[in-house]
Amino acid sequence: MSRLTRRTLLVGCAVLAAPQVLPAFARSSVADDRDASTAAYDTLLARYVVPGKDGVTRVRYAAWRANDADLQDLNAFIGAQSNLSPSTFDAATAFAYWANLYNALTLRVVLRAYPVSTIKSIKSTGTGFDLKAFSGPWRTKLVEIEGVPMSLDDIEHGTMRPTFGDPRVHYAVNCASIGCPNLVGTAWRAATLDADLDAAARAYVNHPRGAAVSDGGSLEVSSLYKWYKEDFGSSDKGVIRHLQDFATEPLASALSGVSRIGGYDYDWSLNDA
Repeated sequence: MSRLTRRTLLVGCAVLAAPQVLPAFARSSVADDRDASTAAYDTLLARYVVPGKDGVTRVRYAAWRANDADLQDLNAFIGAQSNLSPSTFDAATAFAYWANLYNALTLRVVLRAYPVSTIKSIKSTGTGFDLKAFSGPWRTKLVEIEGVPMSLDDIEHGTMRPTFGDPRVHYAVNCASIGCPNLVGTAWRAATLDADLDAAARAYVNHPRGAAVSDGGSLEVSSLYKWYKEDFGSSDKGVIRHLQDFATEPLASALSGVSRIGGYDYDWSLNDA
């Protein structure tokens, strides 16, 4: 069963106490209020996020870009989230908060630059001499949370991954690309977070862009499992064990005879409907 740690939730802040290991996501004392605050965001996702017959969720960016009212609603949602204090939230509510904020910011970044063929063509700004700024928008400071300017990298790699220690972070945040785990069509919620994260993991693992075993027995997986291998056990065997945790048939049987990863792949094409 997955584990979650309680730590200080802002990048750059010191850990103030030893983390507590929780058996699962706890029901948040403020979850009802937080869920209500995502209502407008839910409406936007329902309007523009569309599941494809190929199992890949896409976004109707052109239609959204053409709707000024909905662009303003997205801005308003991000603004409202930036006025909250996630350091006061319990672990599940904080996880949902950061994942929703990350995805909303990514949507806004793409919408402002649209049309683009890949998010990687949107360069980071205000970073000084940073070679990684040329590979995408993830270094740009996009929002201020509790007085701390934050980029997408700050949210995912500086906050969510070290704070929660849960590989399912990678199924919660969306990088606006075909190769990425799907952008879910509703906001993440504390009350159903564990089950929803498991569902997102299963959807990705059992899709060919997540993992596939060839007729010859070679396992090809998403490059996500290479880039963040330390989150999945730090070895091929660790990644395979993670895949087995979420695999259904026929992948589950195919993985039983696999001991190493044969290749990696990732599609950076924009998840444009």
